Amino acid sequence: MNRRCVIVGGAAIDNYEFVKSCLRDDDFFVFCDSGLKHMDALGVQADLIVGDFDSHENPHLFVETIVLPCEKDDTDTVYAVKEAVKRGFSEFLLVGTVGGRLDHTLGNVSILLYLDSLGKKAQLIDDYSEMEIVSKEPVFIEDRYAYFSLLNITGLAEGVTIRNAKYPLENAAITCEYQYGISNEPLPGKTAQVSVANGRLLLIKVR
Repeated sequence: MNRRCVIVGGAAIDNYEFVKSCLRDDDFFVFCDSGLKHMDALGVQADLIVGDFDSHENPHLFVETIVLPCEKDDTDTVYAVKEAVKRGFSEFLLVGTVGGRLDHTLGNVSILLYLDSLGKKAQLIDDYSEMEIVSKEPVFIEDRYAYFSLLNITGLAEGVTIRNAKYPLENAAITCEYQYGISNEPLPGKTAQVSVANGRLLLIKVR
């Protein structure tokens, strides 16, 4: 499926204009429970609504709605992502999924790992940054970003190489216990490149 799936969660969004600038006309929008509060401000319509409606009233719109039990293993957001995977989507954008409760934020960041393990392309954005997983393919960071950080959130990352950046690396290792890849900068007029030979890293590009 060529359409991108946009998952909208209930975390706060202050910079709606930035989020709107990242949306496409043909995106498929899934609103998760209290993520519905963002629908008017984003200026889009839901294609699918998912939730147990413990934090937002079911609006009973003429839109496909999956009502979940309150007691379950998956959060509403995780369920929505899995449902979209079942429907054949291969590219994802997560918004309204960072902030407020740290447990939900970390759980939503781990969705990027889940989608990467399935070979799906995924990005998570908030008011300040854009996040994605670096694994099999190199990732490029344009100099319009003020900073970028590489964090190990799973296992061991080896063969980490960073080029065209203030702090380059060559065939290095980053562990979960020592996160020294924070606040790097693309060189002016250059596009930084990050690659990992073995393992995965979370790339956070800060605007």
